[in-house]
Amino acid sequence: MTLLVAAVIVHDQDNHRVVLLQRGPKAKFAQGLWDLPTGKNDPGEPITETAVRELREETGLLVDPTSLHLAHVIHGAWGVESPNGFLTVVFATHEWTGELINPEPDKHSEVRWVDTTAIPQEFVPSTRNALAHYLNGDVQVTLRGWNETDGRRT
Repeated sequence: MTLLVAAVIVHDQDNHRVVLLQRGPKAKFAQGLWDLPTGKNDPGEPITETAVRELREETGLLVDPTSLHLAHVIHGAWGVESPNGFLTVVFATHEWTGELINPEPDKHSEVRWVDTTAIPQEFVPSTRNALAHYLNGDVQVTLRGWNETDGRRT
């Protein structure tokens, strides 16, 4: 079964910044790397609700699911907790309420606003790519771990 995941780009356009989190040393994957707020879909849950729930759980920020816009799709052939692959739907929003906090310090070393011109290099590659495309005005699909000529896993 393919793992379904949601990620959210919270973009403060007026101040040219986005919300990022740094995965902690006990994180299940990508320890020490920066990432977007991201999390797994619960059975029977619409992907927009996954995005809203995970954003709240990881940052304390609240968003209305109707404010989410499709920013990118990542299809990975394999991954942590997803030996049969994963599909990450990346949303963007410019509307939120609440104060940015780190409600899961056991999972994340830091949660903060980052200037869009100063995105850290130590970033999860697939979500870094999604963020870069979004900031450039592109909506696209990224394939990770797939041979692009014949569709088989690499």
